[in-house]
Amino acid sequence: MTFEEKYADIRQLAKDEIEFIEKFMVRNVKTREPLNSHIINFLNAPSKRIRPLLSILFYKSLYGNISDEKLKALASVELIHSASLIHDDIIDESDTRRGLKTVACEFGNKLGVICGDYLLSVAMKIVTELGSVELLKNFSNTLNKMCVGEINQNFDRFKISTIEDYIEKSKNKTAYLFETALITPFICHSESFNNEILRLKPQNCEKSLIKQMASDFGINTGIAFQIRDDLMNLTSSDSSKPVRNDITEGIYNAPVIYAGSPDNYVNGLEKTRDLLNNYIKTACANIEKLPQNVYKKGLENFLELLGND
Repeated sequence: MTFEEKYADIRQLAKDEIEFIEKFMVRNVKTREPLNSHIINFLNAPSKRIRPLLSILFYKSLYGNISDEKLKALASVELIHSASLIHDDIIDESDTRRGLKTVACEFGNKLGVICGDYLLSVAMKIVTELGSVELLKNFSNTLNKMCVGEINQNFDRFKISTIEDYIEKSKNKTAYLFETALITPFICHSESFNNEILRLKPQNCEKSLIKQMASDFGINTGIAFQIRDDLMNLTSSDSSKPVRNDITEGIYNAPVIYAGSPDNYVNGLEKTRDLLNNYIKTACANIEKLPQNVYKKGLENFLELLGND
């Protein structure tokens, strides 16, 4: 089975919740035509929805179901991710995304920037309406870190940094949004969460421990996801993707750092794979205390996919 086929099986465990999130995202997009239809088509285009999926599986492994309120908050996570893709397409001068013309290609860079900003505003409006100050602070901090990561990457182009700096960049660019997705259900109306804790009392899991488990799992999985993405950027044989890669753009990630030079980055691939596997193992350890059920198994299968594909 391919990555896509295996992933589709995992996604089935949260099929109804993902459908709710996708419909809710589209329902909140209300701007002028023809941009409105383009945004909706972009949001409706096939997407893995990895961040909300992992969050739903983690939460359902403990409680078996998740409220609409929490799914609305997770829709905001996905809107932020979608906004970042629109902005990335402008930076990378990409013409297509998810099989469609990018917003910038269709309407120009100026409207592309505004469109990405618009989706961010929609996400923050949803979070604000949910009424949790802690949730709002978390989303705001994550957006700040994402921007810092991109700014630092731009200023560090064509520079070989340390692995520690690379990991920090990976946290900012990717992992903190994973973390936000994982902890969102646990800070979305904490009173509801407290009631669930009192009612279900998961074995060996107090409120603070559960939230920390979710946070650690989100961070480590997010870093692993970014390392895998950086590896595939240099090793993928997919002819449908552009020839340009991170090295030609002056973005020197783990393979270049380990090799010590962009010219022989292949010498750093093995150590980068080891780094990826270490973070996958740590993420696996983060969910050891979750109850044994199909949702935990789904999380484990996803981590296995990250290491094997």
